[in-house]
Amino acid sequence: MKRGLIAATGVAAMLVSVAACGSDGDDDKAGADGFKGQTLTVWAMDGSTPDGWTKDVKAAFEKKTGAKLKLEIQQWNGIQQKVTTALSESDPPDVLEIGNTQTPSYAQTGGLAELGDLKKSIGADWAESINKSAVYDGKQYAAPWYAANRVVLYNKKIWAEAGIKDTPKTRTEFFQDLDAIKKKTDAEPIYLPGQNWYFFDGLTIGTGADLVRKDGDKWVSNLADPKVGKAMDIYKQYQSFSKAPKDKDEATPQQGEVFAKGKTGAFIGMGWEAGIAIKANPKIEKDIGYFTIPGEAAGKPEGVFLGGSNLAVAAGSEKQELAKEFLKIALNDTYEGQLAKEGGVIPNKESLQTQLKGNPAGQAAAPAAATGGTTPLIPEWAAVENAPNPIKTYMTAVLTGKSPAEAAKSVEGELNKRLSQER
Repeated sequence: MKRGLIAATGVAAMLVSVAACGSDGDDDKAGADGFKGQTLTVWAMDGSTPDGWTKDVKAAFEKKTGAKLKLEIQQWNGIQQKVTTALSESDPPDVLEIGNTQTPSYAQTGGLAELGDLKKSIGADWAESINKSAVYDGKQYAAPWYAANRVVLYNKKIWAEAGIKDTPKTRTEFFQDLDAIKKKTDAEPIYLPGQNWYFFDGLTIGTGADLVRKDGDKWVSNLADPKVGKAMDIYKQYQSFSKAPKDKDEATPQQGEVFAKGKTGAFIGMGWEAGIAIKANPKIEKDIGYFTIPGEAAGKPEGVFLGGSNLAVAAGSEKQELAKEFLKIALNDTYEGQLAKEGGVIPNKESLQTQLKGNPAGQAAAPAAATGGTTPLIPEWAAVENAPNPIKTYMTAVLTGKSPAEAAKSVEGELNKRLSQER
């Protein structure tokens, strides 16, 4: 899970009315005698466990097992090193929330327990796109918990001023709408800095591109692939409607703060970024709308990067069966649905997306989740995104005049160097 998603749960919880979910008939007696007197330690990240969900899951777990639940909230800053250290010690936390793209690194070290039996018992209908990150080397090393992806946040007032009566259903229609805003209003059609890397990653998913390829037994850059170049060309079309700097990302400055000024037609971001805009300018709340990023054809959303979190069991835990009992409860339809409703995140089953009703940002995000993806799910990827991210450098190079092939060649050495680093 990425840093931005954490705020999603907090903001969404403020913006969404919470309704309680009913019981789905758990066997309250199972395991109670065997686990009585034990305490299960769970590490969850700040913002991931809404109050209602936490209270209800804790009560259900303790009633079913007779054990106690100790939930310890962690901060994202420095968490990778903290988890790596904890997994290597003799008394690790029993269950851990881990970022979906970080899962392969932890699995490779042998720090995570295999959960193939759990997948068979409760995961038959986990969404493939969300579960993919929980699998490493063909084995299930975590359970998918939730995801989130980018949508279009737009200013309804500006769109109406441009004479636009409906949201676009295709990428071409979206470009036409942006052109209408450019010609008929004094607003910037879209705010898109040159290094909104996760939006670009989504575009590569949409074109079927791979950012890396195998060369013998090593992973190397695949940026020279024409499919990557096609994704960058699409990005360049979007960026042509923006005055944003070509050498900055969406957090420099925060694009929600730019949007808050009321002079921007749209931006592409996480739903929680509306909260940034509203904090900066409360009056803009009534003008904010959301829609799914449209793809090339109607009914087929654009590819998106799926940020999110998995739940894993430490290989060194002495309470693995109790840990699995916790996962069976936390991930059942009642509480997974409650998490979606209360936190505004994409649940791990498509059938539970109905719980997002009433959350416009969540409803806009959901259609793209089924075909979304992530960054390369290889342990070697961990070093790539450290600043300065060579793919951001590639993006800026294309936007300032280089061809995609030339830009790929200019960062290939640095990307390959990072892919060869040992963790």
